[in-house]
Amino acid sequence: AGRKPRTVQEQQLCDLFAEVLGLESVSIDDNFFALGGHSLLATRLVSRVRSVLGVELGLRVLFEAPTVVGIAARLGDALGARRVALRPVVRPERVPLSFAQRRLWFLSRLEGLSATYNLPLVVRLSGDLDLGALKAALLDVLARHESLRTVFPQVDGEPFQQVLPVEQLASLADLVVRDSSPAAVAADIAVMVGSTFDLESQIPVRAHLLVPAPHEFVLVAVVHHVAGDGWSLGPLARDLAAAYTARVGGGAPEWEPLPVQYADYTLWQRELLGDENGPDSVYSQQIGFWRDALSG
Repeated sequence: AGRKPRTVQEQQLCDLFAEVLGLESVSIDDNFFALGGHSLLATRLVSRVRSVLGVELGLRVLFEAPTVVGIAARLGDALGARRVALRPVVRPERVPLSFAQRRLWFLSRLEGLSATYNLPLVVRLSGDLDLGALKAALLDVLARHESLRTVFPQVDGEPFQQVLPVEQLASLADLVVRDSSPAAVAADIAVMVGSTFDLESQIPVRAHLLVPAPHEFVLVAVVHHVAGDGWSLGPLARDLAAAYTARVGGGAPEWEPLPVQYADYTLWQRELLGDENGPDSVYSQQIGFWRDALSG
């Protein structure tokens, strides 16, 4: 019952609100949070505004003015705050870790081998399963996403990203198949999810297939947090399903190459934030802000 968009910009914002919230349409007066928005969806909306409109919109603005009409009124102030575009770049011989990767690498060195940061994707499958097609599909997904085939060796104590070529993955990513039973499935899943990764030498994903009964299967994929997060499990499942469907049909998945990979993001992030020792860099300014805010 709310007002319809009056400008192209309001129409774009309505479309983005609806996309992020999973709704058919949104009026310019609808409150983002009243429609089910929360902090994680707010972060996603800000990211989509950045991608579609090329505008840097602060989270604070969304909380202060959580409607399309409210945000549109504020966008004029944000038009000058455009970020450097994320794009593929020429990579150095050793790609550094992103800041998120470095935190997880540090924790792995501090705690030793641990399953604390394992992310499980568990899918029950019924019917006829083409095991060869499933194995091929797993390799297809690893080939598509560099982050799933990245290890983190170190030289003189400094880690770097090493993306393994697809040719090396067959032995590293072999699907482990084992018999189970309906009563033992939960315990078997717990064991698999609890297995650890050596980030220096093992790719951060592994897959197991449990067979609790004839024509019944449980696929257990475990991803280390250094290569993904909870949101990543959706694209992982979709790409695996698409690749499996193609392989069952006798072909390979026909998907467009990803426009950027995680290593590109890492280098973009460091270009954006600048040198940690540069007094005028975004990095130094943000660190300085938090040192002042948390002083004492």
